Amino acid sequence: MDMKVLVIEDDRQAAAYLAKGLKEAGHVVDVANDGKEGLFLAGAEFYDVMIVDRMLPGRDGLSLVEILRATGNDTPVLFLSALGSVDDRVKGLRAGGDDYLTKPFAFSELLARMEVLARRRGGAAPQTRLSVGDLEMDLLSRTVKRAGRPIELLPREFALLEYLMRNAGSVVTRTMMLENVWDYHFDPQTNVIDVHIARLRQKIDKDFPAPLIHTVRGAGYSLRVPDA
Repeated sequence: MDMKVLVIEDDRQAAAYLAKGLKEAGHVVDVANDGKEGLFLAGAEFYDVMIVDRMLPGRDGLSLVEILRATGNDTPVLFLSALGSVDDRVKGLRAGGDDYLTKPFAFSELLARMEVLARRRGGAAPQTRLSVGDLEMDLLSRTVKRAGRPIELLPREFALLEYLMRNAGSVVTRTMMLENVWDYHFDPQTNVIDVHIARLRQKIDKDFPAPLIHTVRGAGYSLRVPDA
């Protein structure tokens, strides 16, 4: 379940760690390092989830969320804090937070809590498995199998394959892949897509009788089961 996430965290090392992990998990991430910048971004952009540190310069996390709720912003908020008492958690929830995670935390737990918050907002259960022919992808365990055989993928390869599988049968252009997998809104003038497609072909097509990734000349690529 790909999400657009706003991280509001004044500890730059912690913010970079969160952003790196979230991007590796396939999400698009914006970072603000103080409350004022966070409040501006939260009001200017649409986000699926916001991760907000309680103790922030400029404007603390509690008042930031209170202002957002007062203006009708219903984006789910996951508070992060070293303050872990029951009273602290209650204050965070009463300010308008949807969940509260105490530092230090396991990154896998943060991802799981984010998915729950996004699912509540969307109202429908997210898709957790994708399949095209004998190729299967589990989005929760982030595993891939073809004909029952596990296939190891790097994070960007996984994100690219997920995008191709979600658009199975359709032509996916280079521009679409750059915007949705790399979050580039410009042409980087590199062969990054061709390199990653070649790697995917080595892993999911090479040792199998029927290729799934097809080149559409002059347009892009398509992931599909070949015609009988």
